[in-house]
Amino acid sequence: MSLTIATKFEQVCAILDKYECAPNHLIAILQEIQQTYTYLPEDILTYVATALRITPGTVYGVATFYAHFTLAPKGKYIIKVCDGTACHVKKSESIVKALKTELRLPENEITTDDRLFTLEIVACLGACGIAPIVTVNDEVYGAMTKEKTVDLINKIREEEAEND
Repeated sequence: MSLTIATKFEQVCAILDKYECAPNHLIAILQEIQQTYTYLPEDILTYVATALRITPGTVYGVATFYAHFTLAPKGKYIIKVCDGTACHVKKSESIVKALKTELRLPENEITTDDRLFTLEIVACLGACGIAPIVTVNDEVYGAMTKEKTVDLINKIREEEAEND
């Protein structure tokens, strides 16, 4: 996922060109940038502000106002564990603990050092009938246990090792 500075800005320029550097397309521009990089790097936000001829504060304000945007790097695989009522009652907390241990996530960190995984705890994923729920990049896994979840992580790791 490591990009050279030139490559990084070439991709941003292509996105800006697509939207004709129009400030009224700021949200769409930020969405595509985040889709490309998994987050919104500070240097990119400054560059976007300059290209759109708006203040960096305006760009930063939009990027921090909407919960969809993130300024912190995320992993290739976004794991979401539901902790809504149905999932919580069915022990989603034990799944979170097992994932934090398996992923070796330090306290208050959500992304692994290799940026392969990001762990997010969410209020509800809307599939209470198959609780507890875990999603990986929006693919839903129901009736999960901590063992099934760790097995899923290990399967992803194996697939990644095969693709290297």
